[in-house]
Amino acid sequence: MKHVLNSRRKLLITILIGACLASACSERIIVGSSKDRVTIKPTATSVTASTSSTSSIAPSPEFTGKIKWGTCTGDDYGGSQELQCGTLEVPYDYANPTIGSFKLYLIKNPASDTTNRIGSMLVNPGGPGFGGSSVAKDALFYFSAELLARFDIIGWDPRGTGKSSPSVNCIDQYDEYFGMDSPPDTPQEKQAIVDASQKFNDQCEKNSGQILPYISTRASAQDIDSIRSALGEKKITYFGFSYGSELGATWVTMFPNTVRAAVLDGASDPNATSLDQSLAQAKGFEMQLDAFLANCSADKTCAFHNDGKSAEALDKLLIDIDASPLVVSSDRTPITQGVMFTALAQAMYSDALWQQLEGALADAASGDGAGLLELYDDYYQRKPNGTYGNELEAFIAISCLDDPGPIGVKAVDAQIPIFTKAAKRFGPGFAYGYSCALWPVKQAEKVIVSGKGAGPIIVIGTTGDPATPIESSRNAAKELEQGIFITVKADQHTGYGVNTCIVETVDTYLIDLVVPKNGKVCE
Repeated sequence: MKHVLNSRRKLLITILIGACLASACSERIIVGSSKDRVTIKPTATSVTASTSSTSSIAPSPEFTGKIKWGTCTGDDYGGSQELQCGTLEVPYDYANPTIGSFKLYLIKNPASDTTNRIGSMLVNPGGPGFGGSSVAKDALFYFSAELLARFDIIGWDPRGTGKSSPSVNCIDQYDEYFGMDSPPDTPQEKQAIVDASQKFNDQCEKNSGQILPYISTRASAQDIDSIRSALGEKKITYFGFSYGSELGATWVTMFPNTVRAAVLDGASDPNATSLDQSLAQAKGFEMQLDAFLANCSADKTCAFHNDGKSAEALDKLLIDIDASPLVVSSDRTPITQGVMFTALAQAMYSDALWQQLEGALADAASGDGAGLLELYDDYYQRKPNGTYGNELEAFIAISCLDDPGPIGVKAVDAQIPIFTKAAKRFGPGFAYGYSCALWPVKQAEKVIVSGKGAGPIIVIGTTGDPATPIESSRNAAKELEQGIFITVKADQHTGYGVNTCIVETVDTYLIDLVVPKNGKVCE
């Protein structure tokens, strides 16, 4: 398989709550820079995109501001003279703008071919909780040269995230909350998870309570339209990865007559319940773990081969670590079963990480948990100085606002057997998530996604995607009035950049508005 874009991982925490205060759950994106230049040749059998539109929901004119652009300064930008940084003020509540306002942080990576520039393409890497400004800053790692030539890449940190202000800020250290033993074996262990969830919520309310009601996906979709208006474009192009697909699907439903084109890669079913989404993801991670174990058992060079019995060896290791957690450092969390599940989840986002997991498991079986701790830290993006970003905190705050799922400890506990049946290893860990069940802010109004009047929207699903399993992506396409579903055969989360087929297909659609055949497969 030819990889058009060099591998570059980006943590994306998913719309799933599950065990995010137990063994945690998240999304990642595999994308990269374009060393191989792709020549775009429109397919003769394709059809031209519809330009039909319907009435839309739009912010009142007084909310339309101007973006204050300037040269990006600081070490993060490497002295780039092309990048432009800016801010845009938007209200907490579009229906009541006097309450307060967010200052959205944006980066523009201008089109390199100014003569043939099409317009702006808004980009979102997922989450919720991750800022999109970094995607524009590092656009070379995410998109082909053809897209960079024709579009201004506009990334922004959604309300409550990244460098937009104010942003969600709950805690500083993670081990206390996420290094816990999960799934619990005793009432005391379960109560410890409940207590940690409540303490996390209390810290979020204490430090960010003012903005917690105003950071929903619906509100961020309204911000997209404010950005479009501030850019002076009647119609705009959008590319969303992972949770960015749900945000994009919400936007195209709310503002269909402003959509030029949109790609939703690694899409989850936007109209599914939190239970359905969590179960789908638990099954997806289990499926990829089974694939990893089968591959290791069949390969004698695998460090965790164990005479072809890798699955049995893993199950034994899980039991052993549950009984006796491995201590790596006196100032860090021991390797509990919960930490081990997080490490396993980290490695399931791409088969490029499987060799690292093999070594970590082999070392752990010999009493050395450093490899598992490294994967756990990678999952949470722990920095070399021991600090963390606020992505996970924003993820939980936005997710709980959008769809908290069951309310109360008993309601969560009632679903545990369903998860255990769905995924024998990952299922129980996904079930023990109490933060949203105890969240202090009531659920925000949710948009039922239809995409009516928005025209053809490309939805990409990847066969070996644990975070947004392919059936979930296929359902996302079905929910849209003109959803065009494309399958990418690969063992990773999201598909753009995996091979020439998907890059050419997507680029042709975005540049020339030529729509591929629904159901196309790229391998």
